[in-house]
Amino acid sequence: MSKFLCMILLVLMIADIFGCELKDKPKSPARNDDPLPSWNEGSVKRRIIAFVREVTTSGSAGFVPVADRIATFDNDGTLWSEQPVYFQLFFALDQVKAMSGKHPEWKTTQPFKAVLENNMDDLVEQGEKGLLELVAATHAGSTKEKFDSTVTAWISSAKHPGKQKLYKELVFQPMLELIKYLQVNEFKVFIVSGGGIDFIRSWAEEVYGIPREQIVGSYIKSEFHYNSGAPAIMKLPELDFYDDREGKPLAIDKFIGRKPVFAAGNSDGDLQMLYWAASNKLKNFELYIHHTDPDREWAYDRKSPVGALDKGIDEAKRLGWAIADMKNDWRIVFPFESESGSLVDLSQ
Repeated sequence: MSKFLCMILLVLMIADIFGCELKDKPKSPARNDDPLPSWNEGSVKRRIIAFVREVTTSGSAGFVPVADRIATFDNDGTLWSEQPVYFQLFFALDQVKAMSGKHPEWKTTQPFKAVLENNMDDLVEQGEKGLLELVAATHAGSTKEKFDSTVTAWISSAKHPGKQKLYKELVFQPMLELIKYLQVNEFKVFIVSGGGIDFIRSWAEEVYGIPREQIVGSYIKSEFHYNSGAPAIMKLPELDFYDDREGKPLAIDKFIGRKPVFAAGNSDGDLQMLYWAASNKLKNFELYIHHTDPDREWAYDRKSPVGALDKGIDEAKRLGWAIADMKNDWRIVFPFESESGSLVDLSQ
C-alpha cells in the first residue's frame, strides 16, 4: 500500500474517532424524532403521524399533492379554552362596561343589563342571540385599525377570571405542535371559527403562526368610507355571516375554495366541517378534541351550554374519526406547563 493511501486512511480513522466532519462529508439531515412531544404515546398520536407520513410520501397510495394539503381548525375549545364562556364574550363584556357611559339605555335593556349587573345567569339565558347582540354593539362604529388596536391591547393584558392567566396563554400546547407539524409538511393551515374574524386576526398570527389571510370567521357588516382621501372600513351593528355548523363548509368553499384533507374541532358546531373534510376523495383525517380534564382544564361534552359535544362524538365513533382525550392523550395542556414555559417555536 502506498504511503499516500495510508495517509488518507489515517486521516479518515482520526476523523471517525474524534467525530470530526470532513469538509466534503455529507451531513445527515436534521431529525425530529417526535414532532408532537406534548402528546402521550397512543393511538391518536400514532394515527396523526402515520397520516402525515402517508400523504406526504411521493408514490404512496394516499399521497396528497401540496396544493391540496388544506387543514382547517376550529378555534374556541380546539386551539384554546372556551369555559365558562367564549373568550370573545369576555372581551365584549369588558367593552360594554367601558362604553356604558355613552349608552344609558343599556341599564334597562338585555343583554346589556345583565353585563352591567355582573349577572352571568341572566346573560347565559340570553343565549347565542344575546352574545351576537353584544358583539355587534361593541364592535360596531370602529375602523378595522382601531378595532385591531383595541383587541391587541386587551389580549395582551386581560386575564381569565378563573385561571388568572392571560387569555392568549390558555392555548393548547399539543395543538400548537400539531399546527407546526402540518406546516412543516407543507399543509396550508386555516382557522375556521364561529368567533369574530377580526377579533381572531388581531392576535392569532402571533400566537398560532397562522397568517391573517388564513383565518375565516363570523363577521358583522361593514361599509367603505372614502373620508375625503382617508379611506376607512367601518363596522356596522349588524351580523353579516355566522360561521358555525352549516356555515363552516359554506365559508370553506367561499374563502378557501378547496376541501380540507385535515379538519379538527371540539363541538357539534364543527360537525359539518368534519363531514365536509371526510367527503374529500383524497385521503383525509378528522379529529375531535374531547375535554376530559377537570384538573388541568375543564371536563364537559354533551350537556355543556358552551362547546357541547353530543352528536359529534357519536358520529366520530361511528365513522372512525380520531378523538383526542385531553386527560389521557395530552402530556401537558398549556404552554406554561412545559419545561420551557413558552409557546412552540413558530419562527422556523
